[in-house]
Amino acid sequence: MDEVSVAASQVPTLLEWTPNLWRGFQTTMLVTVLGALLMFALSFVLGMMAHSQHLLVRGAARTVIVFFRGTSLLIQLFWFYFALPLLGISLDPVFAGVLALGLNYGAYGAEVVRGSINAVHPTQWEAATALNLSRWRRMQRVIWPQAVVLMIPAMNNLFIQLLKSTPLLYAIQIVDLLTMGEALRFQGGDVAVIYTALLVIYFVTAYFFTFLFSLAEVRGKAKLGQHQGVASALRELVRSKSPEPERVVAGR
Repeated sequence: MDEVSVAASQVPTLLEWTPNLWRGFQTTMLVTVLGALLMFALSFVLGMMAHSQHLLVRGAARTVIVFFRGTSLLIQLFWFYFALPLLGISLDPVFAGVLALGLNYGAYGAEVVRGSINAVHPTQWEAATALNLSRWRRMQRVIWPQAVVLMIPAMNNLFIQLLKSTPLLYAIQIVDLLTMGEALRFQGGDVAVIYTALLVIYFVTAYFFTFLFSLAEVRGKAKLGQHQGVASALRELVRSKSPEPERVVAGR
């Protein structure tokens, strides 16, 4: 009984393990933020290329998009970290993780950008053309501000998916939040407590960023004159809202 008590006392509690979880969380957030920045950059570049009038430009964008959407993220991680060194190119684990996450989700984001541009009402294109604006000025002054607001919810979803994919980094030896949780489990920590804590951490983090994206959407809509006030906007951030039925205009 004494030996069992001594062994049990050597198992660290979740509170004692908090500094290690914090270190792992910092790594998770580093990869998430850097991966998201790469995702956003690639989304805009590939999305604009996919919307180009030039066949070769569109073809190059479609090739990259289809390839990274059509292959597994885990296999991409393995390829960047384990296969590239066989070709004489060794990548730091964090850099390999950022590259794989950014390229994979950037391919999905490119479709969001392209779809959002196409979703801008045709009358906006016609009005910009009637003002004799160049193609670049039409995009910059008229189309792009509206498209950005349209793409924010989908980009929010991709960002959250990227965050939730970071536990895959465990496979390429990155000491992230999941790795630290697993280390505590291997030392005899309570499995239910560990995984519940990880669930809560990921949920709170995801909700925090969702709130930030929602604020960005509210601000973007306000600039376009599409929102009905701050109070209404804040209510939308904390609860889902059913779409209003389309009003029937007399005489149509």
